[in-house]
Amino acid sequence: MATRRELKDAIRQRYQAATEGQERRQILAEFVRVTGYHRKYALRVLNQSPTPLSPRQPERVYDEAVHQALAGLWETADRICGKRLKVLITFEALT
Repeated sequence: MATRRELKDAIRQRYQAATEGQERRQILAEFVRVTGYHRKYALRVLNQSPTPLSPRQPERVYDEAVHQALAGLWETADRICGKRLKVLITFEALT
C-alpha cells in the first residue's frame, strides 16, 4: 500500500507541474498503464490534494456520569435493546 501511495504522489507532482496538454496526456496514459485504473478514476486521483484526510472523531454528546447512569439502568433492565430502553427511561421519568 505504501508503494502505491508513493507512486501516486510522485506522478501527481509531475502531472500537476506539467503545463502542456500533450505532456499531461502522456503522464496520464503512463499512470493508467502502470496502475490499471480507469482513465476517469486516474484523473481524480491525480487532481486531488496529496494530503490524506484524517478520520473524524465523533463528538461526545454525554459526559461520563450520564454514560455510567445509562449503563447501570441498562444492566438493571437485563440488557434490553435500545428501543425498549428508551421506552423504559421515558416511563421511569413519568412515574
